[in-house]
Amino acid sequence: MTASKLVYKPVGLALGALSGMFAGVLFKQAWKMIGRDGDAPDATDEERGWGEVVTAAALQGAIFAGTKAIVDRAGAAAIRSLTGTWPG
Repeated sequence: MTASKLVYKPVGLALGALSGMFAGVLFKQAWKMIGRDGDAPDATDEERGWGEVVTAAALQGAIFAGTKAIVDRAGAAAIRSLTGTWPG
């Protein structure tokens, strides 16, 4: 395993946790703007329809995946600037 990969492991774990928290905040704000309720529906919420539940899940997935990709890419670029090699 290269030095850049060893350096990136703990950085990647920390960034993953932070990106998850940040994505959660982004999703809550996005849902407040488009949803009829303040809280996003759970899949088992009987009062909400299929369209609303699936829309919330798709939006949440897109926000989490996009946020994770941005943070992972920025972390890898930062490691490359420090070590001179890409950690992937």
